[in-house]
Amino acid sequence: MIEDIPREQLTGSLRRESVKKNVAAIHISGKLTLLQRKLSNVLLLNAYDTLTRQATHYIDARTLCLMVGYNSNDIETLKTSLRGLAETIAEWDMLDESGRQEWGVSSLISYAKLKGGVCEYAYSPALAEKLHDPKVFALINLNIQRRFTSGHALALYENCYRFVRTGSTGWWSLDLFRRLMGVDASAYYESFKHLNAKIVKPAVAEVNKTSNIILAPETRKRGRVVTDIRFLIRENPQLAILNIDDGAGIRNGAVYARLRELGVGDRLARQWISEHGEEYVAGKLDYVAGQGGVKSPLRYLTAALRDDYSAAPPVPALQSDRSRRLARLRELVEARSPTQRDADKRLFLRRIETEDRRQDFERFGWMSPLNAEAIFAFWEDFQPGSFDDIDEAAVRTGRR
Repeated sequence: MIEDIPREQLTGSLRRESVKKNVAAIHISGKLTLLQRKLSNVLLLNAYDTLTRQATHYIDARTLCLMVGYNSNDIETLKTSLRGLAETIAEWDMLDESGRQEWGVSSLISYAKLKGGVCEYAYSPALAEKLHDPKVFALINLNIQRRFTSGHALALYENCYRFVRTGSTGWWSLDLFRRLMGVDASAYYESFKHLNAKIVKPAVAEVNKTSNIILAPETRKRGRVVTDIRFLIRENPQLAILNIDDGAGIRNGAVYARLRELGVGDRLARQWISEHGEEYVAGKLDYVAGQGGVKSPLRYLTAALRDDYSAAPPVPALQSDRSRRLARLRELVEARSPTQRDADKRLFLRRIETEDRRQDFERFGWMSPLNAEAIFAFWEDFQPGSFDDIDEAAVRTGRR
């Protein structure tokens, strides 16, 4: 999640120091759950535009839940996750602009408050300054983040992504690596054999399959004992399209202007357009605008982009059988806890045999067009009778 200072921008002792060590290093405890880690990235994305100018930041709580993948009514899980962020430590050790060493520590968020359906939160001024500096900290693309199913894999990605320009993380002691992965309190992982089998190999495999970078781990030994680890990094050309376009072109478009009018922040607006394309986002904006009486258009748009809402007639009696089944499917998914939903997806992924169907599911989730029939069958097996009333109604009315 952090980006190293480009060497060509440094001079004098700073340039020499950058060769010896990572001059921009913020380490965030790896003890966050997958959902907490995703939540921290969404909160940062939401606050980024005013991070150093505004002491407090606000986001609709249900919109926040939707963006992270919680059930939008699961406020208790949101409370637990926010509590975890407030208890998580961010630590930095770097050179300041004058070349002097600077060490600091801060809670990841200084406080959070839920009131009237709104989440209010803040960062400490010192940490906000570091998070806002693109040479120190890089925002994570939410489209990439959404693909991760393992907290260890996402933690590894965040801690390696900042070094993509230099091609290597540099050597980390195993003690530091265990801390970054959140397993430093476990005696089991003091053995590199266990650490490698349970943490390193699975996390590297998921990063390489899921993200826009490719990792290759290397170890260093003292005698027969592994003492350090580093990761060689290169861009993944197949997923390079997921990189966000930071150019001015997007800001000049009509779709960007519509998103901003709706209250979407600059960074999130550009990210949505980069991920989905202007035509797709424009279609969802039109869909939301055509529903009428929507209390929270931004929240509804977030769900429409995530679940690929279509322009099916909104009146239940006029909905097609397929629309009814999709609506029922969303109800089944939202009724599951966040942990259960992650497990459900992993279970279904193991059943997909072809790469094109796997990619379609990774992109669209349970709304995947290529996997529609298999998805309905999966949930029917999982919860028998889930679609019986819809099928019976279709038979009674002669539609089948």
